[in-house]
Amino acid sequence: MRSDIIIGQAADGSDIPVDIEELLASRLLVQGNSGSGKSHLLRRLLEESAKLVQQVVIDPEGDFASLSDHFGHVLIDGASYSPAEIEALALRIREHRASVVLSLEGLEVEQQIRCAAQFLNGLFDAPRDHWFPALVVVDEAQMFAPSVAGEIGEDTRRLTLSAMTNLMCRGRKRGLAGIVATQRLAKLAKNVAAEASNFLMGRTFLDIDMQRAADLLGMERRQAERIRDLERGHFLGLGPAISRRPLAVKIGPVQSGPRTVESGLLPPPDVEAADMEALLHEELAVAAPPAPPPPPPRPVADVAEHIERAAPGVATAEPADMPSHTESQQAIDRILSQMAQEDGATFRSPSRLYQDFATRCRQDPGVAIPLDLTEFRRRFAIASASLDHLDPALRAQIESLGTNLSDDVLAPFLVIARAAAEGLDEPDEEELARVYGSSSTGRIRRLLDHFERSGHIVVRNEFGGGRRIFVPGLEEVTAGR
Repeated sequence: MRSDIIIGQAADGSDIPVDIEELLASRLLVQGNSGSGKSHLLRRLLEESAKLVQQVVIDPEGDFASLSDHFGHVLIDGASYSPAEIEALALRIREHRASVVLSLEGLEVEQQIRCAAQFLNGLFDAPRDHWFPALVVVDEAQMFAPSVAGEIGEDTRRLTLSAMTNLMCRGRKRGLAGIVATQRLAKLAKNVAAEASNFLMGRTFLDIDMQRAADLLGMERRQAERIRDLERGHFLGLGPAISRRPLAVKIGPVQSGPRTVESGLLPPPDVEAADMEALLHEELAVAAPPAPPPPPPRPVADVAEHIERAAPGVATAEPADMPSHTESQQAIDRILSQMAQEDGATFRSPSRLYQDFATRCRQDPGVAIPLDLTEFRRRFAIASASLDHLDPALRAQIESLGTNLSDDVLAPFLVIARAAAEGLDEPDEEELARVYGSSSTGRIRRLLDHFERSGHIVVRNEFGGGRRIFVPGLEEVTAGR
């Protein structure tokens, strides 16, 4: 089988081939400012190699969805799945060698990053029997491997940087060939960019990006200006899969295209200002209905009675048919405990769990006011860790140790702390995986590494192969038990 594809043409009109088999072993970095033709280049590469190798595209903007129409790629909407489902999909993609496009356009930026990281970890953690060759294209890679944290949380940055580093550094042995595209090299983590051996550099204007691109291409600094003068769709290529010397290439045409058609200049409609104003305001009240009228004022006698009952020294009686706050919280704890013990509960998305919780609260007369989503996620994590049988003082201290942890990793930490408080060397791995909502041993290892780096646990490996996990802050409590 041939392994070369034609990516475009040189200045003299000759074809420029790319060796896909070599690309699988040496990876590719694409750089270019917005409008330089970066997405067009990736599309050409994917279209020409679609029949040669499995392809996995991580698409934050929905630019590559049309590949499913022309080449049979399976379109996966990342917003429709829970983290556990995304991970399971990644494992099946490797097992069945499916070419897919993971569209993240329906998610917020931090959710996009976490979804992509969990997806990449799923691809990376596939069993050895499923290590088939695949191109993994990551567009806008500076989002998923940022050089600095920026506006995203440090936990999220570590998660995504670890996933991208695994793809580019260790993915080759697992059949994964990373192709990363970025608008700015300066914003891309250096340990991710440094693993690529092939480069296609498009137009860029900032000096720092031009100099880094010139260094990667082996060009002298004075030649860096050449990168600024590149036209749209023109790139400088170098690498074992492209050329041993830097060469200019004009990317060839593509069959598919973005579903949002890019247009040139389009004059505004020829409408009089008064007519345009009428169009904008026509039936505006129907499109945006007014706010409901305020409730009628309460009678003076009712207000006076309310003030009298709320006066100091006079207890305000609760309605007979409303449960007290304590009774309501006990009912909520009971519902959360029941949900946490159900099979597969921790593998469901937080939004679906919350809908189930809200329904049960409406059906339970003992609940006065249910929790909001934020409080629900935290209390559900606590309920999943099964701390009810512990001494109340010990339970309170264990919960306080996890105060600064995010909701998605709180439950496994509480299980670790509970095991340490009970004198166990380490928690049961199956229970740890259950409360974390994952069946991947790789994710559990990374989670323990994260807890150890953040100082929440101390892992001591013994010469005999055993392991003990300690939780700082629990020693004085467990010592007196």
